[in-house]
Amino acid sequence: MIRRSFFARSVHEVARELIAATFLVEGVGGKIVEVEAYHHEDPAAHGYGGRTARNASMFGPPGHAYVYRSYGIHWCVNFVCEAEDVADAVLIRALEPTHGLETMRERRGLEDNRLLCAGPGRLCEALGITGEHDGLRLDRPPFRLEPRAERAELVRGRRVGITRAADLPWRYGLAGSRYLSRPLRPG
Repeated sequence: MIRRSFFARSVHEVARELIAATFLVEGVGGKIVEVEAYHHEDPAAHGYGGRTARNASMFGPPGHAYVYRSYGIHWCVNFVCEAEDVADAVLIRALEPTHGLETMRERRGLEDNRLLCAGPGRLCEALGITGEHDGLRLDRPPFRLEPRAERAELVRGRRVGITRAADLPWRYGLAGSRYLSRPLRPG
């Protein structure tokens, strides 16, 4: 199991090593295939402007979940990194669903496995992640994180869905995965 100490490092190291790790919430989830890194000096990061009630979990300690609503509609889950009072986090963008497929299909109302967790909002809906998960430790139930079993070939590119610092190549994915939220090509 991945321990809290895993997250007490650079957000980019953590992001790369999360690819192909297994992420479960109450036994439902799968292999992480896409993430985005957000650094405290990054104008696209929620913590860039300082601590607020909404982003307080992003300020640590590392190894906790930062869950927020995107556009007031979709929940998104991030893994807090680096050190306490440093707002660095990895957004979990997509999973290859492997555990609890029927539960995910019911929650999402669709059968296509490729679309169950392809995008941060879809992923949270499929795994049942809500604001109640904000601030919880990642190394305790309801979460379970297992390190990848073998070396993963990564591809890196620009983040999506943001307007500030959109040119930074801080999106990481599993090369060749059909479960990415969007195609990921270097650039």
